[in-house]
Amino acid sequence: MTGWDILDRFIASFPPIAATILFATAAVIFIIGFTKHGFNFLKYGFKQMILDSTLEKRFDRLEEKIELIETNHFGHLKDFLTELTSILQDKDIINNAEKTRLDNHLRGM
Repeated sequence: MTGWDILDRFIASFPPIAATILFATAAVIFIIGFTKHGFNFLKYGFKQMILDSTLEKRFDRLEEKIELIETNHFGHLKDFLTELTSILQDKDIINNAEKTRLDNHLRGM
């Protein structure tokens, strides 16, 4: 017994008017879904997630916050490295020329 046999027995159990209404309803649902989603309707049905502008705006705001965190974190790192070069100069580990070169390199980052 194949799937077509099962479908044939299922449809034969309905009165002709009920089968017609069932078929017409299924056709309308298919037409609406296909015109709205195209071939993806055959794969996913009506449960497709559509990204609207509010969701895209949320991702944009999240991206801005991540960039802000990275920028602030890098700013703290630059301050720390500048302080470290000052301490190394005070301890006579590096000379003034080396400190200036390191500070210029940090400023360029």
